[in-house]
Amino acid sequence: MPRSDPYVWRNVRIGGGGFVTGIVCNPSRPNLIYARTDIGGMYRWEESTQSWIPLLDWVGWDNWGYQGVASVATDPIDPDRVYAAVGMYTNDWDPNNGAILRSVDRGDTWEISPLPFKLGANMPGRGMGERLAIDPNHNAILYLGAPNGNGLWRSTDSGASWARVAGFPGSGDYAPDPSDPERYLSQRIGVVWVAFDASTGGEGHATQGIYVGVADPANPVYHSTDGGVTWSAIPGAPAEYLPHKGIVDSVNRVLYIATSDTAGPYDGAKGDVWRYDIATTAWTRISPIPSSSPDCYFGYSGLTLDRQNPETIMVTTQVSWWPDAIFFRSTDGGASWTGIWEWATYSERTVRYTMDISSIPWLTFGEESDPPATSPKLGWMTAALEIDPFNPNRMMYGTGATIYGTNNLTDWDSGGTVIITPMVNGLEQTAVIDLISPPSGPPLISALGDVGGFRHDDLERVPSTIFTGPVFTTTRSLDYAESNPGVIVRAGDFTDRPSDCHIAFSTDGGATWFQHTEPRGISLGGSVAVSADGRRFVWAPGDPGQPVVFSAGFGMPWAQSTGVPPNAVVRSDRVNPHTFYAFKDGTFFVSANGGATFQATAATGLPAEGSVYFKAVPGHEGDIWLAGGSPVGAYGMWRSTDSGASFTRLSNVERADNVGFGKAPPARTYPAVYAVAQIGGVRGFFRSDDGGAGWARINDDQHQYGNACCAITGDPRIYGRVYVTGNGRGIVYGDRSLSPWGT
Repeated sequence: MPRSDPYVWRNVRIGGGGFVTGIVCNPSRPNLIYARTDIGGMYRWEESTQSWIPLLDWVGWDNWGYQGVASVATDPIDPDRVYAAVGMYTNDWDPNNGAILRSVDRGDTWEISPLPFKLGANMPGRGMGERLAIDPNHNAILYLGAPNGNGLWRSTDSGASWARVAGFPGSGDYAPDPSDPERYLSQRIGVVWVAFDASTGGEGHATQGIYVGVADPANPVYHSTDGGVTWSAIPGAPAEYLPHKGIVDSVNRVLYIATSDTAGPYDGAKGDVWRYDIATTAWTRISPIPSSSPDCYFGYSGLTLDRQNPETIMVTTQVSWWPDAIFFRSTDGGASWTGIWEWATYSERTVRYTMDISSIPWLTFGEESDPPATSPKLGWMTAALEIDPFNPNRMMYGTGATIYGTNNLTDWDSGGTVIITPMVNGLEQTAVIDLISPPSGPPLISALGDVGGFRHDDLERVPSTIFTGPVFTTTRSLDYAESNPGVIVRAGDFTDRPSDCHIAFSTDGGATWFQHTEPRGISLGGSVAVSADGRRFVWAPGDPGQPVVFSAGFGMPWAQSTGVPPNAVVRSDRVNPHTFYAFKDGTFFVSANGGATFQATAATGLPAEGSVYFKAVPGHEGDIWLAGGSPVGAYGMWRSTDSGASFTRLSNVERADNVGFGKAPPARTYPAVYAVAQIGGVRGFFRSDDGGAGWARINDDQHQYGNACCAITGDPRIYGRVYVTGNGRGIVYGDRSLSPWGT
């Protein structure tokens, strides 16, 4: 067993950065609010600090899909109880089935109830719901709506065990693209929400009136009037679109549903909002803009009810990309509506809100306002929308990038201006792809999915802007010149900007960026490296078949490298400015002339399958570490001290997935080595202070962050500090708990 070196773990502050798919308020305890995300876990609101507390950092390598939260339910009778339906993908990307997580201490600790099918928190339709619901009168009873024909499930023992509801007739077989070969868009969305009419039960007695939304345009809503014994489709239910949300007002005995023509979250062109009077069984279309109108170019998704004033309801568009999302509010049960903005003329809007993003200034995404569109936007993919049941002035909503909210919502009704600000402090959910920590300049620079990446001048402060000049949707690769660290290069992805390049350069440590040229036909950033002196660049774009290229002048011009296959991973030697390395499918390549020509080395035994990462060691010419592979082939960690001519496998590392380097330990000259690995039968993050001869585990079972292997690097200025990708939980960094930087 490896020894343990305790660490303190924190997030590098970014502030959100991903899709918040659901916000759930407890109806009986004030300020008890949960947020779920598609890949970044689950959070609980802390009122005293106005921040979110992560609850699933204990999820580890073997059950990493549990960081995808498909639904959350908070107990109205015993507020300390909370449940999460977890599982990231319903295809084979996630090897495990879904599960129900059960907690009796508001998510501080959990028990696990495995399910016999998969759940898809990062699949189409993930903003619909909530799929998981607790009977408000008999809290031992829970229901779960399942995807892919698995129907409706019920637990009668507080989520410990589950059985399919045999008499439930709906399966929800709608799929965005049934023929998708990746089996992502072919997911059948299934049963998407469960809602109770609490007035039909009593304390300790099961609620009799239950309503269930199903992804079936022909029969979108089912109900039971006998506590779930029998079920039927509701006669007259709107049979055209998918029911994204369903909420019951048990005071007035009304069911509201929001519908869209697709499952989302990225699309939706038509939809309606409906009111069902439970007593009279009458359906009424109450859409702010009905689907029959030429002004309706969106569906509806986010839906919420003011529990203090249940005639007040709100709904959001699913989705209105341009010029912005629209929120609608009614104080008379949907008879009339006002929008948070309306057209004055085609190019001008009348608005009922202002936005203050000073706490998360990068939410402009580097864009200037271009009326009628503004920057920042109200949002997109706004499926999560909640009015605080104890405070009608507080509303929160999720977007594809953050949580926004307001504390003066009712000013809307008197003609006032609603002030919208980010309410995302503590919630970190970016997808991290690459990290570098140069020896001077900013301590960290990140490559991220969806938000591009940042220069992190202060780990405790939110950066002011994403990378610009150009903006990448996703940054795939970063590198800095070891002996001239102000020179940095990044490569990334974007679409529909023919004047921009997929590679950018900086000579001031990432503060500003510029671009020159790129070869034709590139749309994916791939892998990039800069020589130790910052004068030459090698780039392997990610497009299939696109050749590796090199440049001696910041991309002016590029020339094709020879002897190296397309889509290789490229790196530079950290000492010799003429030497570059590449790896592809088990073969290692080296260039001694600045990337112009490569030759395959004679090294054997390297992994030919799975993800593989390799890096050269700062200050040590020709010293290379390689980690990765697949359980069906070679899988581990290798080291070369002869520029890749030969590699030796580290016998004390059973499996490894990534490797990085940081400042050398006191009185030593060789850098500390960090790894995401399995050593001594234990999965975790490890540090070696003696070149791999011995290892210490530096994380613990409560800080695992899923399959956190995409990026790891030590800090060259602070011994012991390491930066790691959080597998959808943003960037986490650790310091030795006994160091002056720990606590």
